[in-house]
Amino acid sequence: MTDAPTEIQAVTDFLEALEALDVDHALSFTAPGIVYQNVPLPPARGREAVERTLRAMARYGTGFEARVHHIAANGPVVLTERTDVLVAGPWRAEFWVCGTFEVHDGKITLWRDHFDWATLLAASARGVARAALTRLGR
Repeated sequence: MTDAPTEIQAVTDFLEALEALDVDHALSFTAPGIVYQNVPLPPARGREAVERTLRAMARYGTGFEARVHHIAANGPVVLTERTDVLVAGPWRAEFWVCGTFEVHDGKITLWRDHFDWATLLAASARGVARAALTRLGR
């Protein structure tokens, strides 16, 4: 992304690293005291806690995509509206996410995602059905 504010670039680079399932590279865009939260779940506080979460996602997931529809920055705050795609073998779930990031000195200090749990559960159920059909050869 050219001519993007540093804050937007840090977030897009971070999401691209997650798409590549490159946890080490993704973590390079975070501050030591980062807070990550999928609202309303409890937050992961600190890079080590976030690393544990991301490594678990990379271990069980075989793919991730963040389709950014809108991204905007106001100072250190970057807002994203996106569709996230989670993949684990034949299972796949796509759902809407609104993300709030705070970036200070080029590092992400806050990553808070909001999404509709009912939509995620429905997408997960569709993913299970597709995976079952794939196993049955349909």
